[in-house]
Amino acid sequence: GFAVIYITTYNLFVGIKYAVNANFFKKWSQAMAYVLGYLYADGSLEDASYLRGKYIRVTSIDKSTIEKIKSALSSGHVITIRQPRTPNSKISYSLRIGDHNLYEDLIKLGLYPNKSLTVKFPKLPKKYLNDFVRGYFDGDGCVYLWRTKNIKGSLIIRKLSTIFTSGSKKFLIGLLKHLGSALDLDRQKIYTSHRSMQLSLSTSDSIKLFKFMYGKTQPESFLKRKFNIYVDYFKLKDRVDKKILNIIQYLN
Repeated sequence: GFAVIYITTYNLFVGIKYAVNANFFKKWSQAMAYVLGYLYADGSLEDASYLRGKYIRVTSIDKSTIEKIKSALSSGHVITIRQPRTPNSKISYSLRIGDHNLYEDLIKLGLYPNKSLTVKFPKLPKKYLNDFVRGYFDGDGCVYLWRTKNIKGSLIIRKLSTIFTSGSKKFLIGLLKHLGSALDLDRQKIYTSHRSMQLSLSTSDSIKLFKFMYGKTQPESFLKRKFNIYVDYFKLKDRVDKKILNIIQYLN
């Protein structure tokens, strides 16, 4: 009887070892930069020394995104489902991975526990900036269409706005610096919202960002729901140049 109790307790603390690519964050790639961007937005690190474990957790209301990250990491871990806690909230999906190598590599890449208010924009190769930004956008970005009615009562789109949210002003300043350098931005603003900081891009800058984030990516390596809001804008406006048309046709 004692042996059974001992084994049960041991398994409780050590846990089951699931498969994962422990070297995923050691080498830059499009997939690695995208996942890193998403972790900067909606990921967290946990140093559970009492369990001798170091964990990465990533959460989203979009199950497809969590499944893509799980696949990219070659992870055998179980995606858990959290039911809404309030009438206005949605079901969320979470992937928690215990691995010392992944944890330590993410520390080297600028992440750490309780990062949300102080994290800085990471150093990364210029060629992977678009993938990192797209990952962050899929986690903590949003795009809006501003609609009004014309004199005939028909709905028209006045403007397009892209917003990146973070608890850390330092991160958004770094993001703006890198995007400004890569895209020659016209009008942008960092401001304080209810509980966080936001970087807002104008219509013309949002169009530049669309080309930048989606111009050199593969189908299914982004969150379709947000991509489609840009597509809705281009369908109703006459600002679709050849590059935009090619991106939409290829990724759809």
